[in-house]
Amino acid sequence: MSTNPPNLRPDLAPAPRFDERPRDGQPTIGMVSLGCPKALVDSERILTRLRAEGYAISPDYAGADAVIVNTCGFLDSAKAESLEAIGEALSENGRVIVTGCLGAEPDYITGAHPSVLAVTGPHQYEQVLDAVHGAVPPSPDPFIDLLPASGVKLTPRHYSYLKISEGCNHKCKFCIIPDMRGKLVSRPAHAVMREAEKLVEAGVRELLVISQDTSAYGVDIKHAETKGHRAHITDLARDLGSLGAWVRLHYVYPYPHVRQLIPLMAEGLILPYLDIPFQHAHPDTLKRMARPAAAAKTLDEIAAWRRDCPDITLRSTFIVGFPGETEQEFQTLLDWMDEAQLDRVGCFQYENVAGARSNDLPDHVPDEVKQDRWDRFMEKAQAISEAKLAAKVGQRIDVIIDDIDEDGIATCRTKADAPEIDGNLFIDEGTEGLSVGDIVTVDVDEAGEYDLWGAPSPNA
Repeated sequence: MSTNPPNLRPDLAPAPRFDERPRDGQPTIGMVSLGCPKALVDSERILTRLRAEGYAISPDYAGADAVIVNTCGFLDSAKAESLEAIGEALSENGRVIVTGCLGAEPDYITGAHPSVLAVTGPHQYEQVLDAVHGAVPPSPDPFIDLLPASGVKLTPRHYSYLKISEGCNHKCKFCIIPDMRGKLVSRPAHAVMREAEKLVEAGVRELLVISQDTSAYGVDIKHAETKGHRAHITDLARDLGSLGAWVRLHYVYPYPHVRQLIPLMAEGLILPYLDIPFQHAHPDTLKRMARPAAAAKTLDEIAAWRRDCPDITLRSTFIVGFPGETEQEFQTLLDWMDEAQLDRVGCFQYENVAGARSNDLPDHVPDEVKQDRWDRFMEKAQAISEAKLAAKVGQRIDVIIDDIDEDGIATCRTKADAPEIDGNLFIDEGTEGLSVGDIVTVDVDEAGEYDLWGAPSPNA
């Protein structure tokens, strides 16, 4: 289970989901993709467009004619990581185009790295393509440059992120995403479904639905219905569930209509998994954050969700050390955690972000206090996780296989585990005949703090 932002960076984005070798003289582009899954989808869209224009995709710096760095700018630590990645790309390749959230601050980037070829903002696909064309002119060959129906994907073949909207209408004081990505803009439901259908036809077994606010999907277009599909998260979840793949919902705000999703989980149409960013539990802290301040009511909602779908897994993230947070407010959060018993939890220590309104709040918490509270919070979260996983020993559950190493050990995920942010289930024997992407039934025989171990069920 990760307790840090999903910001870990490979040298370059992994090879796409198809095998290719650049032909002689074919222009080649590398991609470094930082930040959240929403940014990863942006990277996939950029590479899909470039691949359609005849560019090859390089998995290393040396083989690329230029490198695109898709940056993250959510936190100051993420900005520093983005600048480091840009510097590495310049050092290893020399021809670098910058895009993504940090691209909304071009002077910040060029001040540190004046030799970058171009800087574009988040989801400015046309500007990125123009910059690539200027640096590395295209050389298409219609007889060779075939694009897979699902587009270029940077995730493994068996799962894919499905972005349903851009932007956000919330005004949380610690967040600058609405400033960078704008207000909510939902995709038409039929367009989302068409993409999902193509992905499933191409072999995707799990669809991970992402946005800045999944619960608000369709609000901006008045839940319009086009071509038989309505732009409402409940309708979309039901439609996606009909495709036969696992459907996992991320970034769901606890609006009242979320309860309409729970019967779909109980029926098995979508995974019994909700990723809900609660952020805190004390009403005063939530008010200072400009978040909905109804933690007690949320406990009632959680109880109702579990009553209607006992197998539901709840994941959330929290911020400790927000300006003005007192010891009493933090203790309220710990007590709330005891009540809520969330399955998967991440926690961040508050830090200022340039442009965020929370920077100007009084009574900032000292770093050593933030660290102490983070340690105490994670100790409680770990104990809850360990107890919940221990209760799974002896159960028979379905898992999806993400990797099988050279020793035959399979790294899998249960329905309770999203890729890279939650735990894993490991199968260390009896994996002969299994393949990455298979969904298999296992008997759980061991549990740790965040992970499980098991063996293929003999009678499944």
